Amino acid sequence: MLKKDLVDGVAKAAGLTKKQAAEAIDGVFESITKSLKGGDAVLLTGFGKFDVRHRDSRPGINPKTLEKIQLPARTVPVFKAGKALKTAVK
Repeated sequence: MLKKDLVDGVAKAAGLTKKQAAEAIDGVFESITKSLKGGDAVLLTGFGKFDVRHRDSRPGINPKTLEKIQLPARTVPVFKAGKALKTAVK
């Protein structure tokens, strides 16, 4: 599914224009991104949880040159599906 398909589905389900649905979806994505940037988790009951995790620095290998390199520590977003979503997808 592409974002366009999501916009179409939301517009149809909520009785909105495609432009209004796109703005609403963009607003949701911006809110989730802002919360994650601030280090806060986003819990959507029944759907899942967006969270931020810290990954420590670790050794790695450049696959092109096989040179050993040190990968820097970083913060990554993660998503854990909720029970209702897991059940619906089965």
